[in-house]
Amino acid sequence: MTESTVGKRRKIGLQILVSIVTFGLYGIYWAYSSHEEVKQYSGEGVGGVLGAVIYFFAGIITIFLLPIEIKKMYEKDGMQSPVGAVTAIWIFPFVIPFYVKCQAALNNFWAAKGAPEPTGV
Repeated sequence: MTESTVGKRRKIGLQILVSIVTFGLYGIYWAYSSHEEVKQYSGEGVGGVLGAVIYFFAGIITIFLLPIEIKKMYEKDGMQSPVGAVTAIWIFPFVIPFYVKCQAALNNFWAAKGAPEPTGV
């Protein structure tokens, strides 16, 4: 993959359902995919494997790290990011608002880069 590789848009509601059904295990895959796509597009970030390991062993780091990586990707392209380190605060009342904000930011970024409509998780 090259720097111009565009990530995949995902259906937020379906991902939440799959996360519930898998008792949160889908979150590891989501962390892997999200970190990997950011790294493949921008050349920056921890990447998929390390992102998944961090999520599994120290999930609290992911809630800060992923929004920061998304923000850097937006800013590198001259766009204002809808997420940043403060997005981590959304994790405390519920996990879902944090996830929705991060995935929506990724979906919007990838859509701006020409990614097709989401077809699945």
